[in-house]
Amino acid sequence: QVQLLESGGGLVQTGESLTLSCEASGRAFRIIAMTWFRQPPGKEREYVADIAWEDDGALYSDSVKGRFTISKDIVNNKGYLQMNNLNPDDTAIYYCNVATSIPRTGVFWGQGTQVTVFS
Repeated sequence: QVQLLESGGGLVQTGESLTLSCEASGRAFRIIAMTWFRQPPGKEREYVADIAWEDDGALYSDSVKGRFTISKDIVNNKGYLQMNNLNPDDTAIYYCNVATSIPRTGVFWGQGTQVTVFS
């Protein structure tokens, strides 16, 4: 199994920044990619960004492109989501997941971290 621990959420004002972290741990695992999702209040979970673990590929949703940056620390099995110029539409619970090939081909999810942006 792979455990994911997210951190970095909080309450910020419009225009401010936050950086979310997602740390993977477990007995033995191999990450293929990390993806961030978010679930705004009363809405369905939506894709935010993803990054390949073994190359430099990264993708973003149109709503965050140019404001958010996804990155990784392969040595420490951590991923980050740098969020700039936040606005109230970014208010959501943010989740990370990892796709793995070891211990099995699958997807593991974190517990989520709350981001609230007020105007």
